[in-house]
Amino acid sequence: MDNLPELRDIHLPSEGVSFFPPAKGWWIILAVTLGILLTYYLCKLIWRTSAKIYAYRLLKNLKDKTNLDSAIKMSEILRRICIRKYPQAVALSGKEWIDFINSKSKKKLPPQVALLLERAPYMKNDDNSFDQNDVIKLWHFCRLWIGENL
Repeated sequence: MDNLPELRDIHLPSEGVSFFPPAKGWWIILAVTLGILLTYYLCKLIWRTSAKIYAYRLLKNLKDKTNLDSAIKMSEILRRICIRKYPQAVALSGKEWIDFINSKSKKKLPPQVALLLERAPYMKNDDNSFDQNDVIKLWHFCRLWIGENL
């Protein structure tokens, strides 16, 4: 038997194959990629914000105190932030520490407050050679510094 009369010519499509709309698989890959990126940025935001909130909470516990212990705790809070964000500055002390703190802030520490921050960790608890207003000024500076650096 002859089957050749039933064969027809091959017809090519008149237009090329379109790239749009993509297949469902590409939409799924796009959605998963965007979901991963969004999750990453949200986690990063939460992590940064939670560190700032935690530092503010530590500082808030010191607000009503104007003693030397509060100044020591504020110095510790600043050091802890530096451990996290500026590890090269952790070993600094004295004038270098104050210069570093001032370099990372728009508002500079007043000289008396800087002296208190520099010397507080090394002073005795019963030492009254500092002004209590300096502790309050240090508290306000720490709050600004945390806001700028975390």
